[in-house]
Amino acid sequence: MTIAIELSDQQAQALSAAAKRLQVSETDLAAAAVRDLLALHDAAFEAAAQRVLAKNKELYQRLA
Repeated sequence: MTIAIELSDQQAQALSAAAKRLQVSETDLAAAAVRDLLALHDAAFEAAAQRVLAKNKELYQRLA
């Protein structure tokens, strides 16, 4: 999938500087950042769901 995003001049400069420092293209850096954000969100949701399930385990057993 290809998407287009708008960045402010300051954001574009920061992306360009970071990409140059890491020796990757701006596109590759932006794609990696999106992938990391999505993975972090999934992991955080999974951890929260596990805490809720563990907390309510006794209730679920009584209802079964």
